[in-house]
Amino acid sequence: MSQPLNPFKSLSYTGYAPGVKLLVTAAVHGNEVCGTHALRRLIEELDRDEVVISRGQLTLVPVSNCLAFKQGTRNGDRNLNRALGPAAVPREFEDHVANWLCPLMGQHEVLLDLHSFNAQGKPFAMLGPRNNRGGTEPYRHAADEEAWVQVLGVDRVVDGWLGTYVRGVARRREEAAERAAGLDLNPNYGVGTTEYMRSIGGRALTLECGQHRDPHAPEVAYRAVRRTLAHFGLTDEEPPAPAAEIETLTLHEVVDKHHAEDRFTRDWQSFDAFEAGELIGVRRDGQEVRAPSQGRIMFPNAAAAARQEWFYLAQPNRRLAGG
Repeated sequence: MSQPLNPFKSLSYTGYAPGVKLLVTAAVHGNEVCGTHALRRLIEELDRDEVVISRGQLTLVPVSNCLAFKQGTRNGDRNLNRALGPAAVPREFEDHVANWLCPLMGQHEVLLDLHSFNAQGKPFAMLGPRNNRGGTEPYRHAADEEAWVQVLGVDRVVDGWLGTYVRGVARRREEAAERAAGLDLNPNYGVGTTEYMRSIGGRALTLECGQHRDPHAPEVAYRAVRRTLAHFGLTDEEPPAPAAEIETLTLHEVVDKHHAEDRFTRDWQSFDAFEAGELIGVRRDGQEVRAPSQGRIMFPNAAAAARQEWFYLAQPNRRLAGG
């Protein structure tokens, strides 16, 4: 384990009337600080009574991963937002974070997790699955999440994360049965904060507030938290109206690197569109990687290591179209 740091810290505000118990987290990745700035701003307003929690409970965690935050890096010892769950025998710093953060999630009903991303692009939210009784991510609160995501203040929403990740793991197992099991072969490695929260009965959204250094990202985070407070009735503010139009996409396939020298044909950014058959990348051995159908690229990672996620494929859906 790394050297001890400051104690884990959360701040709670409880209204006089019963209501929703909301947890808002930031800096799960230490270099994603827009949420930290937003929550510190909100704390000042709460302490000056400029924002009042009338009902329910609001708990704020401005810095979830204090080691990574102190270092200014994505991870401390490892990625906190993968294979998240309590650790019986903590070995890495993030295991200690999980042993504090997971019980805290268990004390709440709703989680909003604030993030940012490396490439340029506009903010978007990650939505959970549709209601289902399947084995990967059974769920029954889809309608609540769908109503909530429409008032966050963003106009792009993506779903399908965990199911796509698990299918990718199954393919890796078939292709590499002779290799010793590692993180890339562990289906639970796709479980982060929101997936864990849903697994214990809660509702959860991830908000990607913009590029890491975008000066507008803290405002996106702050606005989403204030809208969430009003939406769930923790404050007496008028509930926000849903967005008139939201672009919705579903992740459906993950493509791994086979070798570190596999390369993209251009500087792909998340949400870039491609046509069926379009050349996306070239393997070290010259094999072409082409789009199987029309769609969008998500989370392209030119620096990915061999046997790790290289990029995801997404297609539009009409999940929030109504009617």
